[in-house]
Amino acid sequence: MVLAAIAALGALWLSRTDPQPRADIRFVSAEVFTLDPQRMSWQQDLRVARALYEPLLTRDAVTGLPKAGLAQSWVCSDDGRTWTFSLRPNAAWSDGSAVSANDVRYAWMRALLPDLATDFAGIQLRIEGAEAFLRWRAQALAAHAESPGDPHDLWSRTRDAFDRLVAVRSPDDHTLVVTLVQPVPYWLDLMTFPTTSPVQERQAERFRRIDPASGAVRWETAWTKPGALVTNGPYQLEAWHYKRSMRMVASPTWWNHASMRNRSIELVPIADPGTAVLAFGTGSVDWICDVAVDWRSDMADQRRAWDARVEPTARRLEVDGLEGDDLIAALPAPGPGERRDLVVIPAFGTEFWQFNCRPTLPDGSANPFAIAGVRRAFARCVDRAAIVDRVTRLGEPTTTTLVPRGAIPGYESPAGLSMDLERARAELSAAGWSDRNGDGVPEDARGTPFPSVTLLYSVSVDRYKFIALALRDMWRTALGVDVQLVGKDTKFFKDDLKQGKFMIARGNWYGDYADPLTFLELLETGNGNNDRGYSNPAYDALLHEAASTRDPAQRLAILSHAEALLMDHDLPVLPLCQLTAVYMVDPASLAGVSHQPMLEDEFWRMHQRTEAERAALSTLGREAAR
Repeated sequence: MVLAAIAALGALWLSRTDPQPRADIRFVSAEVFTLDPQRMSWQQDLRVARALYEPLLTRDAVTGLPKAGLAQSWVCSDDGRTWTFSLRPNAAWSDGSAVSANDVRYAWMRALLPDLATDFAGIQLRIEGAEAFLRWRAQALAAHAESPGDPHDLWSRTRDAFDRLVAVRSPDDHTLVVTLVQPVPYWLDLMTFPTTSPVQERQAERFRRIDPASGAVRWETAWTKPGALVTNGPYQLEAWHYKRSMRMVASPTWWNHASMRNRSIELVPIADPGTAVLAFGTGSVDWICDVAVDWRSDMADQRRAWDARVEPTARRLEVDGLEGDDLIAALPAPGPGERRDLVVIPAFGTEFWQFNCRPTLPDGSANPFAIAGVRRAFARCVDRAAIVDRVTRLGEPTTTTLVPRGAIPGYESPAGLSMDLERARAELSAAGWSDRNGDGVPEDARGTPFPSVTLLYSVSVDRYKFIALALRDMWRTALGVDVQLVGKDTKFFKDDLKQGKFMIARGNWYGDYADPLTFLELLETGNGNNDRGYSNPAYDALLHEAASTRDPAQRLAILSHAEALLMDHDLPVLPLCQLTAVYMVDPASLAGVSHQPMLEDEFWRMHQRTEAERAALSTLGREAAR
């Protein structure tokens, strides 16, 4: 019945009429929320941004290291604070006009506006004068709201304030000079992040609107739609049918256009995981960015079976210099009970559940999870090994830390809190909750039972529900608390997180740059991604101290101390396991998909293999197998 239902859904999806020819590469991903680079925060948005936009630097899909992008070269001052980027003279927008340093400045000003409330404004806040500009704008908006004046004059003064206060200069159209508050060891990594991409000022300003009452600016979403969006990356947006498809075609104005291995890509947001797998099996799509079917653990077993059988041949091919997709494509085809089209990649990320740390809940009642002891008690009840072995069944590396262990050379991870049921109950009692009347339910000193706990998760992936069920049972059994599940559509889930409308919610985070701070800044007071509302001045002070420390080893030691404060004591998040990306792609057909842990793909490198290429690789594999 299940397979029949999936087949029916697949037939319905495949029967859709599409007047355009098939894109060179079709991939399945979650639907995109926005194409405004400064407002992006979700993985699917950032993935598409790397196709449409090009920031100053990009990340190599093979090595994971920063490399030249919009900027062809750069130098840093001896004190580590001033960076000078030289933009490519042939960098152009998709409308043919030149990309200028002022387009970068304009984008970075947008990122700093409190009007937009962007999640990654922290990148630009590392620039000298950025915080002063942010405060100036906030105060100016407050003054305007209290005594409205000319909103257009306020915007003009805002532009002047940015020019005056923020140390981002453009001495000419192809030079950008940035002075930081203090040296940032990973600044080049930050410059690869899609939210730092330039925006064509002339086009964006056409869609800027000002609210007369508040003075706040906004950009109509129409500026990111086909026919209006102007981009500077490898592709330009051709069509976007919400929840159906997004088609991007090679931009003839991109400086490296001649090197592109394909001419069109299409994102297909198939909501049902089973239908997505069916579409892949029929060849309707070439790549599934996140395989989420319930049986993917069985698929992983089939991939491991194939790996084990072809391992001797793979070793011989490696000696001959074959590697990556070419190596996999050359190996013998899968037999019964085997597959090679599933790729399991340990990612630079952590899956966790997060506590609402605010003093009160949205209904005004006291929040028990505002107390660190309560959070520690719940954390010590979780059997992580049971979850990855029996629930997710992918055997992901379990973790008690936020920063993936061993991912950053020289960084020593803290111990974190492991499972200990006796200590869990003791922690809860010390926080003021214990079973005072013998009914098995903890009460406070007044006899009020522990409030019913809600677990918020998004229904887009069954995995989240199954983990929530496991956590519910663990907490009910160990602590005697009532736990209820709340599943919501991704958009409403995201809104509830931002508004603090949860008690415990699922979460995950992929590192954006190769430094512990890419995880640790999530818990900094006021950070745009701090959905937990966690705030600890001692923690903030450690991050500030690390930022002003030039010695690399000492800096990492301070950050380790900061994470120990989080994971050994305060516990605003409950880490479960290292994130594992599960792709569906057959390297014998589609080459160039990144298997690098930071999961940053260069779409322009991907290509469908020709019959001749497949035959040549197959011959190499047969010879190695002899």
